[in-house]
Amino acid sequence: MNAITIKTVTTADTGETIDNVPALGDYHMNDGYDWMDLISEHGWAVIPSWGCDGWDLGQWPYVMVAGIRTADEIGNLFGMATYCEGDVRTTFYRTKARFWDAITEQAFFHWKNGQAQGPEDLPEAAAELPSRYRMPSMFQEAA
Repeated sequence: MNAITIKTVTTADTGETIDNVPALGDYHMNDGYDWMDLISEHGWAVIPSWGCDGWDLGQWPYVMVAGIRTADEIGNLFGMATYCEGDVRTTFYRTKARFWDAITEQAFFHWKNGQAQGPEDLPEAAAELPSRYRMPSMFQEAA
């Protein structure tokens, strides 16, 4: 069980295969706060909030969303990892727009299901969210 590995990934938006990418895996050793500290040593950062007013993104320390911006010879590469009580899923995107869409979908899921505090005027689907809810919080630096 290695929480951080260098591996070959396929981007979710463009279907490219990219070698030697820092990917995150399951972490059942300690809690989410320990996971957050560990991944930060490898360039990943847990994203605390999302949307124009900085609503919660996840439910720390049980559910978290992390991101990384790296690059290869072609250009930027954006990674998103979801942590849920030690189970980790990592996806990569070539474009920042698709990366932000993926984070927005995670935020919407947690807001809609009452697992995190979010806007009160949520639509029925994440795709219907207004643009002000589909961006990094103004209180944080975007990946």
